[in-house]
This record gives sequence, structure tokens and C-alpha cells, in this order.
Amino acid sequence: MNSVTATDESYGYSLERGWRTLAIAGGVIGLIGLLAVAFPVVTGLSVTVGLGLLLVIGGIVHGAHAFTARGWSGSLWQVALAVVSIVAGAILLVNPVVGLVTLTILVIAYLLVDAVAELWMAMRMDDQPGRASVAASGILSLVLAGLLWIGFPADASWAIGVLVGIGLLATGLSMVVVAITGRNAAKSASAATEPRSA
Repeated sequence: MNSVTATDESYGYSLERGWRTLAIAGGVIGLIGLLAVAFPVVTGLSVTVGLGLLLVIGGIVHGAHAFTARGWSGSLWQVALAVVSIVAGAILLVNPVVGLVTLTILVIAYLLVDAVAELWMAMRMDDQPGRASVAASGILSLVLAGLLWIGFPADASWAIGVLVGIGLLATGLSMVVVAITGRNAAKSASAATEPRSA
């Protein structure tokens, strides 16, 4: 039984052993996030073009499925979905600035819905722990939505790029923190297993 456990531990992934690769990956993702924040217009346009490509590819797949399944009752809906996806994707590819404006409106709408949901939840929590943090998150979402709306449409050129960059930076930093925690756990575990000298 001990040999099986040793074998599983030697071949399985362990954060204590793999913290370096996680830290490197987190650093790279964080660096990409910093670059995205530094060049928000390029990032926003890249996101829009990528979304346009995905819509066109999705539309082609829907269209192909509709023509291969002609006897299926939903094939007409597949054709309609294919047309809408291809047209929307083509619009984003031809004029990505329009896509940036549309995505900024969607982000504002998301932040407003998030703010309302979190503030409503905070009001319903009474004296439960975490109520203040939920309310603060809701207020922050509301303030961000208001700032984006006040600056709209001028902020459409940079808002998506900055938000994507901040998301990537936060992900990268959290990966580095988890890696450092894993390294510290490995050090404390090895210190605990070392025999003490008499």
C-alpha cells in the first residue's frame, strides 16, 4: 500500500513540486495583462476581431449542420442562426470600432445588473458576515458603470482593453500568490520531516 501511495505521489501533480511553472505562467499572464492595459486600444480591437472571427466560424458550423441535417425540424433555425452569426461577425471584422462601442455598452449593462443584484443581496443579508463587502462590490460596479456611461462613447476606445488587461493581471497575480504559497508549504513540510539533531 505504501508503494502505491509513493507511486501516486511521484507521478501526480503537486503544487509543492510544480510551484515554479505556476509562478512563471502567472508572471507571463500578468505581463500580458500589463501590456493590455498599456495598449488598451490595440487590446480592444484585438478582442473585437477575435469575437468577429468566432462568430463567423460559429455561423459556418451552424450552416454546415443545417445542410447536413435537412430532415431535422430545427434546420431552419440553424440556417437563421448561421446567417445572424456570419453577418454579426462580418460587421465586427469590417468595422471593429463599432464592435468596441457595442461591447462597451454590454459592459455598462453588465455592471448595472451586477450592481443592482449585489446591492439587493446586501439589503437581504441583514446582519450576516460579508454584507459590507457585498455592498461595497455593488457600489463599485455602480460607480464604474456610471463613469463608463458619462464618458461614453469616448471611453469605448480604451474601456474593453483596460478591463481585459486588469482581468489578466489579476489572474496572473493570483497564480503567482498560489505558487508562492505552494513553495512555502513545501519548505515547511520539508522542515517538519527533517530529523532533529540530538
